[in-house]
Amino acid sequence: MARLTKIYTRKGDDGSTRLGSGEKVGKDDLQVRAYGTVDEVGAFLGMVLVEEPDPQVSTELRRIQSELFNLGGQLSLLARDGDEVPALITAEHVRRLEQACDRFNADLEPLENFILSGGTRAAAWLHLARTVCRRAEREMVALAARQSVPGSLLEYVNRLSDLLFILARWENRRAGGADVLWDTSV
Repeated sequence: MARLTKIYTRKGDDGSTRLGSGEKVGKDDLQVRAYGTVDEVGAFLGMVLVEEPDPQVSTELRRIQSELFNLGGQLSLLARDGDEVPALITAEHVRRLEQACDRFNADLEPLENFILSGGTRAAAWLHLARTVCRRAEREMVALAARQSVPGSLLEYVNRLSDLLFILARWENRRAGGADVLWDTSV
């Protein structure tokens, strides 16, 4: 486990950083942007957790935060020369997200309209996390056009955004509220 005794190093003051592979790149590099956005998703899940969602949701989100840290780590380790990197997020992780989607969605009414972000505070944070997760996915797709990105990473963020949508609906229902429906008459 890493032990940090000094947080600032001044090494990035020139706008560069080092990838997990040791390669020096700009902080605006697509690879850095991708794992930085994955980090944002985890931070937003922290905001959901301070809203004290249902314990089942909390358990899922805490596990997912650690998985997102692994996913970001795997993204930071991607080598541009095609070398293999450790598989920290696998098809098994994707399968667990799918199972959670099925479990939480089973209690929800079928959607008959598009819904808007809102409802409870936890649901609103989940919707925000979902949109950031979609941005992470777009950045990872762009990265995959430039270098090899394992399919399990793309599948994971795709399923995660689905789960976050479901959990937002689930939290609204748990609180006795309804989804915020899109007003088509506007």
